[in-house]
Amino acid sequence: MSTPEERRRVVTITDVARHAGVAASTVSYVLSGKRTISASTRARVQASIRTLGFHPHAGARSLASNKANVIALALPLRQGMHLPVLMQFATAVLTAARAVDHDVLLLTADEGAAGVRRIAGSAMVDGLILMDVETHDPRVPTLRELDRPSVLIGLPAEVDGLTCVDLDFVAAGAACVEHLAGRGHREIALLGAPQVVYDRDTGFARRTREGVMRAAYAAGLRAAATPCEPTYAAALAALDAVPNATGLVVHNEEAVDHVLTALRTLGRRVPEDVAVVAICPDEVAERATPALTSVPIPASEVGRRAVELLMDKLAGSAVPTVTLLPPQLTVRSSSA
Repeated sequence: MSTPEERRRVVTITDVARHAGVAASTVSYVLSGKRTISASTRARVQASIRTLGFHPHAGARSLASNKANVIALALPLRQGMHLPVLMQFATAVLTAARAVDHDVLLLTADEGAAGVRRIAGSAMVDGLILMDVETHDPRVPTLRELDRPSVLIGLPAEVDGLTCVDLDFVAAGAACVEHLAGRGHREIALLGAPQVVYDRDTGFARRTREGVMRAAYAAGLRAAATPCEPTYAAALAALDAVPNATGLVVHNEEAVDHVLTALRTLGRRVPEDVAVVAICPDEVAERATPALTSVPIPASEVGRRAVELLMDKLAGSAVPTVTLLPPQLTVRSSSA
């Protein structure tokens, strides 16, 4: 039986080599993949690694393979952003990265292009994933100059030389309008993100508004779009601005409950007097009263795709410039 001192001792490559009956250089080659090792020898070394609980030092592994096995997730925490949804994206990226033996360095400071250049210029990460992408994002020109691969969760105006993945928010807005038009509504309104999100020209908010207004025009509907802060007073004010709308598209998950409460205050029944459709996570739509017809935010799928695209780029494979996931509208009580 081993002593406490032995159990606390750090296991080294030499220990693994001795246990597996191979040279220390062979263990190093198995870890780095720099040389071809027979399947039987590789299996024996890996079995010894598991038995001894060996964990290669991250710095040594980086020097040996010229890779950090770390990706950076740039997620600047800005005003008007809904943290629970952002964390769904972050968790999806983290889970997908760990599945391919990569760690995630989360960057939450709003450093802009300078922060991207600082991280990319270090040996800390192999590649970058960027969120909260603006239509004319100041980080984009820097990304085109870097020798580190990157993926954007979002869609800027100019995508040449980039790799982008996101929900197709234009199609999502259109799907909501088409659903309401099919229920006979002739006047609709978009209650959107907080004003500060539009002021930054954040891509997902602009694209949703564009999809709603285009689809309404094509269907011959009267349509309006107004920002909506996530408060009860703001929801009342937004509804007061569109008094004749019988169909609402809510693209602000933090404001959903406030909008429904404000409608009850105004004596407007859902769905009898006004139908409500939301672009929001399923859990938000399902817990609302009544349950909301909605287009879900596919955070898990988008995060997974972003990591897959980055791994393909790291491997030298060609990837599409833009990957947009089609919206899936689920009909619930709020638009029956």
